[in-house]
Amino acid sequence: MDSPFSSNFAELLRRAADEHRSRTAILHRGESVSFEQLAVRAAAIVAALRDANVRIGDRCAVLIKDPADAAAAFFAVLAVGGIAMNVNELYRPRQVEYVVQHSDASVLLTNRDAVEQFGRRLDIQAAMVFVEEVSTQTQDFTVADVPMDAPAQIMYTSGSTGLPKGVVTSHSALWAGVRIVADYLGLCGGDRIASLLPFSFVYGFNQLTTSLYKGATLVVVRSSLAAEIVQTLRRERVTVLAAVPPLWQQLLNVSRFRNEPLEQLRIMTCAGGKLSPTAVRELRAAQPQARLFLMYGLTEVFRSTYLPPEVVDSHPDSMGDAIPESTVYVVRDDGQIAQPGEVGELVHGGPTVGIGYFRDPDATSRVFRANPFLKPGETGPARVVFSGDLVRRDAEGLLYYVGRRDRMIKTLGFRVSPDEILDVLQSSQFVTDAAVVAEPDEVRGERIVACVVLRRGATLERLVDFCKTELPRHMQPSRYVVLSAIPRNANGKHDIPTLASQVAEQSVVNQ
Repeated sequence: MDSPFSSNFAELLRRAADEHRSRTAILHRGESVSFEQLAVRAAAIVAALRDANVRIGDRCAVLIKDPADAAAAFFAVLAVGGIAMNVNELYRPRQVEYVVQHSDASVLLTNRDAVEQFGRRLDIQAAMVFVEEVSTQTQDFTVADVPMDAPAQIMYTSGSTGLPKGVVTSHSALWAGVRIVADYLGLCGGDRIASLLPFSFVYGFNQLTTSLYKGATLVVVRSSLAAEIVQTLRRERVTVLAAVPPLWQQLLNVSRFRNEPLEQLRIMTCAGGKLSPTAVRELRAAQPQARLFLMYGLTEVFRSTYLPPEVVDSHPDSMGDAIPESTVYVVRDDGQIAQPGEVGELVHGGPTVGIGYFRDPDATSRVFRANPFLKPGETGPARVVFSGDLVRRDAEGLLYYVGRRDRMIKTLGFRVSPDEILDVLQSSQFVTDAAVVAEPDEVRGERIVACVVLRRGATLERLVDFCKTELPRHMQPSRYVVLSAIPRNANGKHDIPTLASQVAEQSVVNQ
């Protein structure tokens, strides 16, 4: 497919349907959907959105478990000029309500069974359009003309202040991201790309978009059992496999993955956290025929760095350098560019940089800034993103991850805000005080620990049950520590370092 210069990112689906027609676009549980069928389905949803009076610039949320319908709905929203939001399938009612209400979405595209399984009605103002009830009448997939710099997507991700932030991305940035990543990975139309991660995750969303961009088949696998995943990968002759570190660890525990190479697998990618050098070496030994790309990204810019497979064996702990067409700076606390070996904040500039945070100008001004590092007469990115991640660069120019400036917890491939979990703990009416810390965990990356002071008459069992109901699995505490009081510092705030040191000495309840 030629480099796209048309504005609306929905053209990605329209052009894929025109060029690849009856070839399989999405394969899920043995059922295949062609590129043409996917576009027809999107056209039907376009008609339903127009019936719902969705106009250019309106926000529309997508909460659909069927991958073909979810993909069709996303591109249908863009096709009418709307701004699409893929809602995490793991969200419970309060998280869905927050995304829909915060974005002021006019429509929630979903399924009846998806909302009925919540056990209570969603408290939202948006109209609900049930995609299984949308007419299947064949229609042409037409795409509205919008400016390249217009908002196309809002991707909600947990922020350091607690509640999720909505990262707004333009059509132009989406085009740049899919083109750059597909090219440096060397994807092709004959690939069969595994989709293990949800479309609401920027990393998972890229498997969908790159498959459409190259005319490849997306093999959707939504199993929590590593052995079952490996079986599917082998049966469906998957050639490209993307996973977050905890999932790679789980796959390495499966003997048929560790000891029997997947003959068709030619590309592996890792993002969403740091894979240990030991795991990198084990992965290379398990699948020596596949090229391994170690990558780093953040929702605000989608993808920032990658390590070419040719140097993975010699630098298994590196996150590489900037992706093509982009620039990465390492900035010290004094605002100066760090020298090799010095630790500084990663600052990214390039065509994939987002617009900002939806309805959060203060956070936008802190993170998304005019490039302060360009000297007169120099060319380079006009805008940059201050990531909050600390890195260092070696003498060869390769980057290494050091840690976070804030307290975000990276667990199971997700960035989780302790304050968002704290909000739920405090809303339970079972605690008088609470704090959230993290511990290292070989499988999860980090383990969430809830430290609580129980209200008189409350039980820990009732609190655990409440959190299971109100929090998605990846945000649920793995351990609970019951205290008589949360330690505080001189300013009256929770003394997190002292608390973390106390956690190991307390009796815990495993969830």
